[in-house]
Amino acid sequence: MIDPQTRQTIEEMHKRGVSVRKISSILNIDRKTVRKIIQGNHPGQSLKSSQYARHLPVVKELYTRCRGNVVRVQEILCEEHDISIPYATLTWLVREEGLRQPRKKQAGSYTFEPGEEMQHDTSPYRLALGKNKTSVQCASLVLAYSRKLYIQFYPRFTRFEARCFLTQAFTFIEGTCNRCTIDNTSVLLAHGTGPDADMAPEIKLLERIFSTRFKAHSVGHSDRKGRIERPFDYVEKNFLAGRTFAGWQDLNAQALKWCETVANQKIKRILGMSPDQAYLMEKPFLNPLPAYIPPVYETVYRVVDIEGYVNLDTNRYSVPYKLIGNKIEVQKHLDKVIVYFKRQEVAEHKRELEKKRTRVTNPAHRAPYLRQKAYSGPCKQERMLKGENEILDKYVAELKKRSHGRGVAKFRRLLEIKRTYPKDAFLAGISKAFQYGLYDLKRLENIILSYVAGNFFEL
Repeated sequence: MIDPQTRQTIEEMHKRGVSVRKISSILNIDRKTVRKIIQGNHPGQSLKSSQYARHLPVVKELYTRCRGNVVRVQEILCEEHDISIPYATLTWLVREEGLRQPRKKQAGSYTFEPGEEMQHDTSPYRLALGKNKTSVQCASLVLAYSRKLYIQFYPRFTRFEARCFLTQAFTFIEGTCNRCTIDNTSVLLAHGTGPDADMAPEIKLLERIFSTRFKAHSVGHSDRKGRIERPFDYVEKNFLAGRTFAGWQDLNAQALKWCETVANQKIKRILGMSPDQAYLMEKPFLNPLPAYIPPVYETVYRVVDIEGYVNLDTNRYSVPYKLIGNKIEVQKHLDKVIVYFKRQEVAEHKRELEKKRTRVTNPAHRAPYLRQKAYSGPCKQERMLKGENEILDKYVAELKKRSHGRGVAKFRRLLEIKRTYPKDAFLAGISKAFQYGLYDLKRLENIILSYVAGNFFEL
């Protein structure tokens, strides 16, 4: 498309007698285009300049009939109407007439008074937590007047996380505006869309507690909450860029610090000051926080399984073993899990967010180990062998050093040998075995047998 300045230059050069060839060479424009401009036809400027513009009514009717398929429009034009239009020209006609997509309408601007509106939205990201890539949901809230921003990250964003985030955001801002604009998400809406939407019961409770009102914008009218749309790009290109996170706690701690030291301290061109400075002017117009903010939690009921655990969000948390088989109440907070039985707190755990299908166990909840205490001290056979002879006592001590455990098996065999053979032969064999360091009981028995054979048999 030739811009007006270039067309004006071509016309001036032509009036001064410059040839078409030279104009084309100087401006690097095709000679045919130069001639059309000189003749008064400005290519690409109007449908009236096209010889196919008279077929527009037929093209419009066929475009609707073919559901936007321009190839079929071209085929039907040839088959039924005997009209041949080049494909490039046909697509140009469709674009110029605005059939393919409606032309963008001029947008206005929104002006908000202090304390009039705040806006809330979420955006998905994928980032590294520790060593693993994880999908996260970034929830944000901004004051429409001062642009004061608050963000936090969650593994998923359900109605429970929304209540936790909004409570934290209102506390961070130290007040609320009269209205909070949101999109048409089922997380916050019970039914309906736009101005006719009805908020969920949990969100209506937040409205009563914090003296505010949630309002959804019309479908397809996301510009209505443009104050919160722009910061998501800022979060991705400034906060997430070049930072590493050890876990969920570290991620949200860094996000809070970034809001306090970077996002709300940077001077905004449209404000002429930082959000924190503008917030000082808006704060007197905010609705004050209630005297008491109730904790946000979700209650579920579970039956303790045979291993003494309760299931919550794919993870298992231990409870005292005496409650196996009982129905208990589990309160899920944002960062902890509390278990009640008959209105008494019986367990509390840190809520596991970084792992799935894992066990969180408190050793105090497990049953005592009922196995009897292992034997200690010398065994019965060792005590029976000791105390009669000094050499035998020394031999038993050395034999125990070379035995497993307390040496019960070897002492039992040695006691059997002692009872089987004469005392003199037994002690003589023990003395000789101890002298030469022989602690193999089979060889000891052979030595004793040699003494027995010499004393009782004449060979």
